[in-house]
Amino acid sequence: MTVSAFNFGLLIEAEDLLPHLGNEKLRIVDLSRSSVYDQLHIPHAIHVKPKQLVRQEEQASGLLPDIDGLKAMIEYLNISPDHHVVAYDDEGGAWAGRLIWNLHCLGFENTSLLNGGIHAWLAAGFPTSSEVEKLAPVDNLVEINQAQIDRYRIEYPQLLEKVQNNTTQVWDCRTEDEYTGLRLAARRGGHIPNARHFEWSTALNRENHLKLHPLERTQQRLEQLGFNLNEPVVVYCQSHHRSGLAYILGRLLGWNIQAYDGAWSEWGNRLDSPIITGELPS
Repeated sequence: MTVSAFNFGLLIEAEDLLPHLGNEKLRIVDLSRSSVYDQLHIPHAIHVKPKQLVRQEEQASGLLPDIDGLKAMIEYLNISPDHHVVAYDDEGGAWAGRLIWNLHCLGFENTSLLNGGIHAWLAAGFPTSSEVEKLAPVDNLVEINQAQIDRYRIEYPQLLEKVQNNTTQVWDCRTEDEYTGLRLAARRGGHIPNARHFEWSTALNRENHLKLHPLERTQQRLEQLGFNLNEPVVVYCQSHHRSGLAYILGRLLGWNIQAYDGAWSEWGNRLDSPIITGELPS
C-alpha cells in the first residue's frame, strides 16, 4: 500500500480539508441524501448512494459486495493506490464510515472521515458547490487484496462460534428498543448473547454540528459498560450502516474491531441463531 501524500488521520476536521480542495490525488466522497448533495456539497465531491456499498440477500440487507461489486465501487470512485479518500455524510458519519470500512476490507486504508460531515462544513462557513465533478479516468486503479477482508469483517459461522465459546466481545450499537426486542426489525427481536449495548449516536454531539464527542468520553462510557479495549470486539447493527460509525470509533480508539455485516437482518431472520431478549442490564 502506497502511503498517502496527505498528512491526514482517520478523523479530520473541516479546516484540515479546506486547503487541499482541488488536489487531483484527493477524492472527496459525499454520502449524504441525494436531495442534499444536489443542492450543495463540498467542491469536487462525488456522490455515492448507500446501495453502491451493500449486497442484499433474502435474509441480510447490508452485506459487503462481492468481488465484482467491489471492483465496480473502485471504478466509480476512480481511485489509485496513491489517492486519499475523505468521506462525509449528513448524518454524523454512519454511511461515510461504512464506505471507509468497505475500502479497508479491500485493502485500501488511505481514508479519512470528515468530523461532523456537511453540517460542520457549513457551520465553518466554507464554500459549497452544486456542480457534479467529472473525473478523468485513473490508469492504475486500486486492486482488491482479499486477504484483508477477514481482518475487518466476520461472517455468521465464525461469529456464532466465538459467541458460543465466549471468545469475543460483541457491541450492539442499535437502539435500546431493538436491543431488548421491543422493536422488531427482523423475524425475531433481541440481541446476540453477551452483546453489550452502546447506541452509535451516543458518540455524536448534536450541540456541535454532529461532530464526535471527545474520544476520551466515548472510551470511558464503553469501559463503564464492561468493554475491554485491549481485547477484540465485533460490532453490529441492523444492516452495518450505523455500525459504520461504530467501526470508525473502534479504530480511533485503537481497538481490534471487526464488523458483522450480516448484522441483525441476518441473525434475527435466522430461526436457529441464539437470541437474548429483555431489559438492559442495570
